[in-house]
Parts: sequence; structure tokens; C-alpha cells
Amino acid sequence: MEHSLYDKRGYPIVGVREGYAEWSRTYEQTVHDEMDIRLLERLRTVPWSSAERIVDLACGTGRIGAWLRRHCPGAVIDGVDLTPEMLTLARKTDAYRALHVGDIEATGLPPATYDLCTQALADEHLPTLEPLYREARRITRPDGAFVIVGYHPHFLMAGIPTHFDRAPGESITIRSYVHLLSDHVKAAHAAGWSLVEMDEGLVDEAWLVKKPKWETYAGLPVSFAMVWRPGDAVR
Repeated sequence: MEHSLYDKRGYPIVGVREGYAEWSRTYEQTVHDEMDIRLLERLRTVPWSSAERIVDLACGTGRIGAWLRRHCPGAVIDGVDLTPEMLTLARKTDAYRALHVGDIEATGLPPATYDLCTQALADEHLPTLEPLYREARRITRPDGAFVIVGYHPHFLMAGIPTHFDRAPGESITIRSYVHLLSDHVKAAHAAGWSLVEMDEGLVDEAWLVKKPKWETYAGLPVSFAMVWRPGDAVR
């Protein structure tokens, strides 16, 4: 579903590549660890330290790659992102072996290559989820895992789209779609994944310290994390 059905802000809407190219200048200062890193650190079924080959889909500025480098010290990490401006920043983290400009739904990477595939804060920009889950399954080894962290659909439905400030007082929305959690389950199952862990992040005191204006959203789910493994691997 188009996020515009729930949008309460009414900001101008731009496409993903254009939006993140602009947002790259301030992204690191405006996206907080409570949105994604905190959820990654709460996951218990992912053997981070033993990962050998990782692909970070929609790697952006390299926030997740830098975290992976600290927690997966022996791993080779590759990154894929649609936006060259974001990859320029990711390259500065020195977290990645290789960075590719590409579509996370069709990466062009070789099949069954990675024992860990990650994707954070990008699924809401995809019209449908099936291509993402199929591609993650294709490039992940049969005994591997896919970790996805997303902007919670309930928060989008509360009227808060993915947005950034182009200039003071000029907010811009990046085109987004609402995918229910059940949509993730259906798309993942169709691609041969089984869910082994899930967590959700709420707007809590840690959030309100950084974003006091979110008091009205206190207690709402703002992000989620899921850990998927190939169906055969969990039987």
C-alpha cells in the first residue's frame, strides 16, 4: 500500500535514488541507533562472530557495515546500494571488501555465496517484498541467514513517512510503501525462508531523549527485526 493513504505530514515526495542522494549529506546525524542497531544487538540466534561472508543490502552510508565489522571481525563484507552518494560515505568506513551500485532486488551477485545477508531500513521503499526475499535467498548459502531490520508498518500507518530536511523548514518524503508484518511472512515463505526470531522496537525513553517531539508517539512500535533461515536449515 502507498504510504500516502496514511500520510499526515503532506511533505513533497521524491524517488528513492534522488531522496537518498540528497539525504546522504545529513543521514548520519539524523538516523539514530535506536532504530536499527539496538535491535541487531538484541538478536540471539545470529552467530555474528562466526560469520565468514556477509552481504549488506541497501548498505547506505555503511552504518550497518561498521557495526558488522566490529561484531564479525573475521568476515568479508560486501555492500550493495542504489545510491552512489551513499556508497561514497560507506567506502570511508573501511568496513567493506567491495561496494556495488545496484538494485537489492536483482544484485547480480553470484548465487549461494554468503552465510549472512543483512538489509536495514529499506524494505519500505519497495512496492512489493517478494523480489527482495527471493534475491536474498538466491545469494545466501543453504545454511545461511537473512537478517532484516525495517521501519515498522504501524509507525508508517501512524502518519510518519520516511523523510529528511532538505533545508531548515523544508521536509521531504522519500516514496514509501506500507508492508504489514504478515506481508513479510508471506513473501519470505514463498522464497523458502523460515522465521527463527523477531523483535520490535518501541518509542521509549531512549528515543524521547533524542526526539522529545515524539512524546505523542510514546509506546508505538517504530522498527522491527526478523531473522530468517532457509526452510531446510531449521528442520
